Amino acid sequence: MERLIDPFYKSQLINSIILVNVGVFLAWQYSFFQGGLQFMAENFLVSWQALEQGRIWTALTSVFSHNAFFHIFINMFVLNSFGVIVIQVTKTKPFLIFYLIAGLAGSLIHSFTSAFLLDEPALNALGASGAIAGIILLFALMFPQKKILLLGIIPIRAIWGALMFVGIDLWGLVAQTKGGGLPIGHGAHLGGALIGVIYFIWLRKKFNEEHYNLVG
Repeated sequence: MERLIDPFYKSQLINSIILVNVGVFLAWQYSFFQGGLQFMAENFLVSWQALEQGRIWTALTSVFSHNAFFHIFINMFVLNSFGVIVIQVTKTKPFLIFYLIAGLAGSLIHSFTSAFLLDEPALNALGASGAIAGIILLFALMFPQKKILLLGIIPIRAIWGALMFVGIDLWGLVAQTKGGGLPIGHGAHLGGALIGVIYFIWLRKKFNEEHYNLVG
């Protein structure tokens, strides 16, 4: 599988996803000065309350929504770093479907956990973190021995980095249920990561079946 990877590969799809995210980020910045905050909040933030009110589209639009520079920079950097490798294995259309499902799972798990574990149904979330978590887990399962740089500094095998990532989110979610923790959407991360695991299992089964058919 690793021989198929081109380190200089460029993906039009990933570039398009980044451009959409940048566009929504700029819309947030414009809304701060032009009085459009209510529109952005009603259409680009997801919560259990929003879904109950019928704004189900926010489960998807929030996946492309960032209003802080550091947030969008980190998410798009990780998308570009890991996504261009993953997409060479999955191919373009399956990658898009996977990305959207992981993002939706992140939105739905955040909404569920905030309403029923944290008792905060109006707790809003935004960002591509659920989809990005899915990509990280999928990459780590595809290439578990690959070295990645934790915090951009510490070299660590991808699988250990992914397990640490999941462990931190589990710890953070438990801490939030006790009134502590950081204002991070741990539920969204875990929802996206779960889709990454499920998709890897399906992908490996499909790959093994295709290999058997070619050999047989």
